[in-house]
Amino acid sequence: MYSGSSDGEGGHDAVPRKIPPAASMPWVRNLRRFIGNGAGLGSEALMELETKRILLEIFKERQQKNAEAGTIPSFYKKKPEEGSISHRVQRLAKYRFLKKQSDLLLNADDLDAMWVCLRENCMIDDATGAEKMNYEDFCHIASVCTEQIGPKCRRFFSPSNFMKFEKDESGRIAILPFYLYVMRTVSLTQARIDMSELDEDSDGFLQPHEMEAYIRGLIPNLAQLRDMPPAFVQMYCRIAAHKFFFFCDPHRRGKACIKKVLLSNCLQELMELHQESEEEVTDTEQAENWFSLTSAQRICDMFLALDKDMNGTLSKPELREYADGTLTDIFVERVFDEHVRRGKNGGGNSREMDFESFLDFVLALENKDTPEGLTYLFRCLDLYGRGYLTTADVHTLFRDVHQKWIDGGNYELCIEDVRDEIWDMVKPVDPLKITLADLLACKQGGTVASMLIDVRGFWAHDNRENLLQEEEEPPEEE
Repeated sequence: MYSGSSDGEGGHDAVPRKIPPAASMPWVRNLRRFIGNGAGLGSEALMELETKRILLEIFKERQQKNAEAGTIPSFYKKKPEEGSISHRVQRLAKYRFLKKQSDLLLNADDLDAMWVCLRENCMIDDATGAEKMNYEDFCHIASVCTEQIGPKCRRFFSPSNFMKFEKDESGRIAILPFYLYVMRTVSLTQARIDMSELDEDSDGFLQPHEMEAYIRGLIPNLAQLRDMPPAFVQMYCRIAAHKFFFFCDPHRRGKACIKKVLLSNCLQELMELHQESEEEVTDTEQAENWFSLTSAQRICDMFLALDKDMNGTLSKPELREYADGTLTDIFVERVFDEHVRRGKNGGGNSREMDFESFLDFVLALENKDTPEGLTYLFRCLDLYGRGYLTTADVHTLFRDVHQKWIDGGNYELCIEDVRDEIWDMVKPVDPLKITLADLLACKQGGTVASMLIDVRGFWAHDNRENLLQEEEEPPEEE
């Protein structure tokens, strides 16, 4: 212990000051009560550690039980309510993210500048005359483009991108495929941003009205659709969107995955309408492209021509007139059984085909060789819903085709011979039955389906050699 005077000078005569015991000081007593004897902050810290330990034990115990029992983890998360704070924050975050991604994209001027850089800094192949670049040129062009366009083009000039393209014996790649790759990447990214903006619930899927809105926004930018009558726009969007859902929504859930839409041939077919010159597109190509204005009008005219009573739906007798009545009666019956929705009240138009079902019907018949189209038709061919066709099923299906064949004045057919020919074409895994997988694997499923449902399809198969010869013969000069 020490003692001292108030002026700081020590002195032996000074009276030593007594320090009271700690227990007698109120603040010490209160502090000990707060942290020293298990209460207050010390107690809270201990309780926090104990709580964490208990929760960790519970978590490990549940993990072990889940691993042993193989239970399905939670996969559903309730979406935020409209107008709630979480919903507003989600929309704001989505808007900012998409805006940032959009700012990183190359615009039309940037793409033009990149093409100029590629052509100015490439070399000409003496043998083919193609414009090519090696890896050194590639890196140099990357620096030039970065200076002129900005850092947003740098990601296209990575070593991995260079290795994606076919190289000649000198290790050079052609600049045109690389530039087309850049353009396609930019186009798909922009399409994904546009679709994501329309995805109201941000689940990565588009509903029919969202897909129609996306197509409606594209119409002014598609050269072949700019002159579309305003009154037909809504109907066109409905027809065009339906093909996306036919191919990208096979389970008919009413929503199409954005990633699947971007990778589908449907989007590529739609983008073909960018071609400016009408001379570049023949009438045949326009008719074959589902998204062309000619094709959409053809579908509408076809439906209106079949709808004799003009009630907006098609009955079985009306649908039998499709394709000049060449479809078999049993096939039309099966189409109604498998693909036409029944009415709720069981009366009126309860067993008639609406326009949406008619679009599915046309898409299936015009795309018989695709998995989606063949799946649609196989459900009609599978008379008893067993998942396979037997020789008796094929005999039953072809009987109607045979009758129409004879009525058309053709030669007599042996149904058994046709049945054996179908078996030889398919070569099923099980020799006693044909499954959908067999039809898809044989690559002739569309031809087999045509032979069983359409007399015109059977005629085309029966005369395939003559038809092939006519296609190969050059047109006669006058």
